[in-house]
Amino acid sequence: MKLPLVSRARVALIRPLVRAIFSSGRLRDRLARSRVGSGLDPDLAVLLAFDAITHESEVWKGTAERARHLVAESSAIVESPPSGAVAVNDLAIPGPGGDLRARRYAPAGLAQPSPGLVFFHGGGWVTGNLDTHDALCRRLAIEGRLRVIAIDYRLAPEHPFPAAVDDALAAFRWAAREAGSLGLDPSRIAVGGDSAGGNLAAVVSLRTRDDARRPALAALLYPAVDASCSSASHRELAEGYYLSHRAIAWYMNHYFGKDPRTRLGPDASPLFAPDLAGCPPTLVVSAAFDPLRDEAIDYAARLRGAGVTVREVRADGMIHGFLNAGLSRAARETTERICREIGRALRDGLSSDAVT
Repeated sequence: MKLPLVSRARVALIRPLVRAIFSSGRLRDRLARSRVGSGLDPDLAVLLAFDAITHESEVWKGTAERARHLVAESSAIVESPPSGAVAVNDLAIPGPGGDLRARRYAPAGLAQPSPGLVFFHGGGWVTGNLDTHDALCRRLAIEGRLRVIAIDYRLAPEHPFPAAVDDALAAFRWAAREAGSLGLDPSRIAVGGDSAGGNLAAVVSLRTRDDARRPALAALLYPAVDASCSSASHRELAEGYYLSHRAIAWYMNHYFGKDPRTRLGPDASPLFAPDLAGCPPTLVVSAAFDPLRDEAIDYAARLRGAGVTVREVRADGMIHGFLNAGLSRAARETTERICREIGRALRDGLSSDAVT
């Protein structure tokens, strides 16, 4: 998605300003001071203070198209692309509604076949694209030493639920069939995603349990797995941490519509699936200051109770979206650790130890 001229101008203006704030110790500390006592990462506190001024996160105030521009702008402003050589190829893959755009990432020197990750971007099923998550996919490839196949699934409200589910299923099954041509080891292909993409990865994990080619691993990165939004963290962290309750409601209304019954089935809320047995080993990441925190933790517990090998990463000091906030040193280091964890799990198996 190419940003329009106005958005490009905003990024060109704001990006150096944000970096200047980070390089000025006095101004940075002043912006972070009101929040750091809570345990929030100071760099993320600065970004939240800046968001309170710019209102970039207030997607509900405009159209879906405007929200897409806001999210794309924010990604361009706060991300810090990783170093390291990565070969990137754009792909077109068959989907139920026509060809889907996709992008393959391969780090330099990685032999074929290699472990791989079919990745679904976040953005509330309404925003986000291959470009907003380009830096994250590069980190996944570099730090995880794996090939990443990023999928640009159809977005709501133009394509409401279950269009994204249908695309995600088709994309994973295509990658599994075409593993050889993609340079992937068919026995070591993971499915993963962040936020709404984590929802899609969880649904694919459930829906492919009887497939001949199933995911070897699921990587659920602060996933949205309870569309009822009934956990305590939704109330505790409803405002002030980038993803607000108004933004969540706006996203879900666009994707699911307003009939609450649509949101309770397993394709919408994997947490409510009657049986999670047979899901692949799963890495579940939750962030301390994320409204989705508790549902991710609850989903990990349900998987573990169903006999699934689970490893949890509970990211202290982090907010929803921290995987894309490369300006924060702590967020960047946590992201790199998670990327390495995914690659290690595909090579050596997933440890079930909980980590923070």
